[in-house]
Amino acid sequence: MSATDTGGRVSQFGSAVAEGWTRERFGLLGAVALILIAFGPPFQVYLFTDFLVVALFALGFNLLYGYTGLLSFGHGLFYAGGAYGIAIVLRDLGPVFADVVGAGISPLVTFVVGGVVGLALVVVVAVPVGWLSVRLEEIYFALITLAFGMLGYSLIIQDPAGLTNGTDGVIVLLGTVDLGGVSIRVGGRRLYYVISAITVVAATYGVWRIVNSPFGTVCKAIRESPDRAGALGIDVRHHRWMTFIVSAAIVGIAGVLRAGLASVASPGLTHWSTSAIAVIATVIGGATYFSGPIVGAFIFLYIRWGISRFPALEAYWELFFGALLIAVVLFFKQGAVGGLHLLRDRLVGDGGGGGAAEAGSRATSAPDEATESSDDDARTDRGDTS
Repeated sequence: MSATDTGGRVSQFGSAVAEGWTRERFGLLGAVALILIAFGPPFQVYLFTDFLVVALFALGFNLLYGYTGLLSFGHGLFYAGGAYGIAIVLRDLGPVFADVVGAGISPLVTFVVGGVVGLALVVVVAVPVGWLSVRLEEIYFALITLAFGMLGYSLIIQDPAGLTNGTDGVIVLLGTVDLGGVSIRVGGRRLYYVISAITVVAATYGVWRIVNSPFGTVCKAIRESPDRAGALGIDVRHHRWMTFIVSAAIVGIAGVLRAGLASVASPGLTHWSTSAIAVIATVIGGATYFSGPIVGAFIFLYIRWGISRFPALEAYWELFFGALLIAVVLFFKQGAVGGLHLLRDRLVGDGGGGGAAEAGSRATSAPDEATESSDDDARTDRGDTS
């Protein structure tokens, strides 16, 4: 890319930022916020890192649920797969890498290799699990994914070949990198936050490109009507299988980050209650919006943290989250993001109520604002004039 093209892109981005509350302005403010958070109090840095990991977990899950219409209760299996992949590499191959590349840089090399191994393990597991699961639909799909998740949970507890250490899990020690006399602890809260932020932003951008590609358009077509998608010549089962694998891979990346953040890979990551975290975050934020799982993860974690500040409420935190879910289902059918869109249209829409009505109609028919035009083109190509 030439300097002229780069300058043109920068100028175009600057113009978009100056035009108003555009996507580019939100992106710039988000980048500034990510940088500033790195200098915050240590616990808040840790909590925000936790949010980034859960947001990526929910985002990967929503690629299958919100965009393809398949509800999974077993994505904790892939979450744990990424965590156990890197944990086992760090435990068993750390000394080997220290002998090969030197003790100074080996913790960083082992961490990167462990992340790649964790992701590969998730894909290897997702291929057969997805192939079997996509043969079922609706509640049967949810149940078979739940069964696979709990099967993985039982297998990890059995400690096959001494790999998983049973119920105790595998301790994750990221170590310290020594470069030029400078020691940097990979697991330090601020450095690990930077690593997590870069990884999550890159993965989120990758998911955004997927859902705004022809592949993503086919996903939404299958979500709206599998029969009509099949009539157009789409291999629905194969496409669902591919989406399942990609979704599992994104969740596996979150699992790798979770292992380093929690300093342990434990069987609880595979349990159905862990899979439910992604479901809850997605429902709260709004499954039909790209940013829904991210907003939902933020609400979930920070309300959970706020409740924990009061011991009298902490003992009954499930009650408060139950009430929150009921409120979302009753009053925000498109989640928190959909509610914010409706509120925005009430405030700035033409005639107030008209804007809200228009927003409600848009949220019902094609709430994914980033791909609404693609959906319209797809419906035109199908000859759908209803």
